[in-house]
Amino acid sequence: MFHRHIILRSIYQVERTFCRRKNPFTGCPCTPASLLLLSRRRYGTVPESPEEHREKAAVGPFTWRAALVFVATGAGLYWYFTNEKAKVQEQKRKELADYKVGKARVGGPFTLVTHTGAPFTEQDILGKWSLVYFGFTNCPDICPDELDKMTDVVNTMDTEFGPIVQPIFISCDPARDSVEQMHDYISDFHPRMIGLTGTYDAVKATCKAYRVYFSTPPNTKPGDDYLVDHSIFFYLMDPNGEFVDAFGKSNSADDVRQKVRKAVQEWKSLSP
Repeated sequence: MFHRHIILRSIYQVERTFCRRKNPFTGCPCTPASLLLLSRRRYGTVPESPEEHREKAAVGPFTWRAALVFVATGAGLYWYFTNEKAKVQEQKRKELADYKVGKARVGGPFTLVTHTGAPFTEQDILGKWSLVYFGFTNCPDICPDELDKMTDVVNTMDTEFGPIVQPIFISCDPARDSVEQMHDYISDFHPRMIGLTGTYDAVKATCKAYRVYFSTPPNTKPGDDYLVDHSIFFYLMDPNGEFVDAFGKSNSADDVRQKVRKAVQEWKSLSP
């Protein structure tokens, strides 16, 4: 009995001590039971409430919030890669433009006549690639060799890309190269070749626009026998009528093919 009395008295003293303390959260006197409940909540030993359980259950592998984040991320990635692709294409355009910087300013307005007697201007070369050579029909060897080379290149491009390259031969000997003479001469080369001639002033203006040098003896007549000194180049012009490259006698047909092919492929890669 004595020991029981001591134990009960001790429990009474402990309860009085706890009752003098206040709940740190509510300010109300605490009991041993309330303090025990508080400590259990503080350390997570109390079972979850239904609301807490629902909140945790909502954080699963797929929720509306996760779906929205997924869609937003996908849209952001699509915009990013589309924007980057546009930047790459713009960079290619700038590189192509930079490639042309420093090149000779070749080409410009002109008015001549074809080997069929039809008028022909710089507007008629638009829409296709053009290989343009200046020479004369009485040339003994250089002009035929260069026109054969040009024909070979055009045939290759026809096979690879279709008839996108137009061969053009412009006479720088208007005194002898009439429409009829041009018609007979170009029949030995590519069937799509266009022969151009005109008055002396028209030919001179065209040669100046294309930076071509030519010289004929003074006071020449159609039946005279003479040679014409002229630049030995043919030019590659793009479908906008702008100069791309020039090829001389030292360039083989294979050299020209490779450069024309590269220019056409770059143009196609930048097309929308």
